[in-house]
Amino acid sequence: MTAPETRAPTHDADPEILRERALAALITARARTALLTSAVDEPDLTAQHSPLMSPLVWDLAHIGNQEELWLLRNVAGREAMRPEIDGLYDAFEHPRSERPSLPLLPPEEARRYLAEVRGRALDVLEGSDFHGTRLTEAGFAFGMIAQHEQQHDETMLITHQLRRGPAVLSAPDPSPAPLFTGPDEVLVPGGEFMMGTSTEPWALDNERPAHRRVVPPFHIDTTPVTNGAYQAFIDDGGYEDERWWTARGWDHIRAHGITAPLFWRRDGRQWLRRRFGVTEVVPADEPVLHVCWYEADAYARWAGRRLPTEAEWEKAARHDPVTGRSTRYPWGDADPTPDHANLGQRHLRPAPAGSYPEGASPLGVRQLIGDVWEWTSSDFLPYPGFAAFPYKEYSEVFFGPEYKVLRGGSFAVDQVACRGTFRNWDYPIRRQIFSGFRTARDASPEAV
Repeated sequence: MTAPETRAPTHDADPEILRERALAALITARARTALLTSAVDEPDLTAQHSPLMSPLVWDLAHIGNQEELWLLRNVAGREAMRPEIDGLYDAFEHPRSERPSLPLLPPEEARRYLAEVRGRALDVLEGSDFHGTRLTEAGFAFGMIAQHEQQHDETMLITHQLRRGPAVLSAPDPSPAPLFTGPDEVLVPGGEFMMGTSTEPWALDNERPAHRRVVPPFHIDTTPVTNGAYQAFIDDGGYEDERWWTARGWDHIRAHGITAPLFWRRDGRQWLRRRFGVTEVVPADEPVLHVCWYEADAYARWAGRRLPTEAEWEKAARHDPVTGRSTRYPWGDADPTPDHANLGQRHLRPAPAGSYPEGASPLGVRQLIGDVWEWTSSDFLPYPGFAAFPYKEYSEVFFGPEYKVLRGGSFAVDQVACRGTFRNWDYPIRRQIFSGFRTARDASPEAV
């Protein structure tokens, strides 16, 4: 019988511990927001750097508006501070391409609004006992808002990558790692495991509930696919060979002239890439970045493999074959540290493949958390017993075959918005996101 999932250590914590955790998450998110919006001048804040993205100033006020909506109005029951702007910052009311034409709050006014909301929200946090409603239980609403802000911080970092001009952001590179000489793949035994969560207090609705899944045995790459490996696909004519592509993928790359990952260009015999305003030689040992689902799927076919399903990815990341439990992270139940994973925008690039041995799963799979979001073969669908909370627009309206699931987070993801159960999703054409992948293959049935 499959053992249950591990209960998150903060689930039954006393109010002071929950308060400290929520405060730390909110402060960390706000510091990052300030960094991303102070690094550029006002014209760059109000400009739309790509029709795929909002102006940075929209994200700035939207963060404050959502914090006001959930912490001040829904949790504390207070009157709306600025009800006239709700529509401007409703992500479903105005597509990103229209947002530059809206009467948005100017940068300084947006910052004042953000600060005033935060001051009042901290008062609410100080007086909360974290009981009474699902929103307040275990500090969920505060965790949801910290995750929301960090998700928009990642979106703003994507905008910085799309922005033209000199570099304005800086961060140290990941520590050099010894050349990884371990096995190329790991066997994950078949059988039952517990997928999703019913105990992680800040998990979002699409991660719930925990449920049993049976996964046949499979092999999965020990590390994400690297730039060097992906260059071999390019050099072998992968973008010119229809055999490796789905019909829609082939039509898409031909229609848009795609011949390499986004931000790459060939210079003689070498590949260069643009990374946050810096042009550099593509490092062969880093996980490949800025590829869409169609590109990941085509590479896997070319390599004689496939993309893992979402269930396979999570079993590789969470299942401990010794105890039978599903842990919170590949390395166990402890929150991430810099020794476990490349998270939180500490670096502005993935770490070399094979880094972070302390973050490996019990079976030895590395970098399942952080570095790059990993495309899976799965459509974004609800788990059995799914219930939308606290609003349908977070997950439910996106369920269906139009979106593919990504797992694991990237260097741009903060730990509050990244766990072994966390699910991301996007259109299979998306490449501006910090997306990569690893491949898998079926194993013989006796590998149980």
